[in-house]
Amino acid sequence: MLNMQVMVVSFGSVEGAQLWLEQTGCTFEMMLDSQRKVYRSFGLGSSFSKVLKFGCLMQLSEFSAADRDFPDFPHRLLEDIYQLGGDFLLDETGKVLLSHPSKNPLDRPSLKDVLQAAEDNTSSYEDKNEQKP
Repeated sequence: MLNMQVMVVSFGSVEGAQLWLEQTGCTFEMMLDSQRKVYRSFGLGSSFSKVLKFGCLMQLSEFSAADRDFPDFPHRLLEDIYQLGGDFLLDETGKVLLSHPSKNPLDRPSLKDVLQAAEDNTSSYEDKNEQKP
């Protein structure tokens, strides 16, 4: 059985983070990284061209056409709209098991890939413990 904890990392203000959590209904724990140390340690940055890439804008427009709601942020709380995120899976020691820096705001690894990386780590952990006397 896999034992995992999901955490959202944001670089914004406390007020913006709370508003985002409320509007998205996200129940995961959130850490604020106002200095973006975590972002930099994972090699993440900002990109005007990747965020505003035509294909990404088309996909977002399809969401709008399907009447999907997006978080409604006051302009004063918008910080770096070009910041690219990512998805990372770490074990309890901090070893990176999966690294997926996003190529655009909609780029995410599949759930299958995340679970496979976790499962691979669980298997190697169990193998190491079975070898110990």
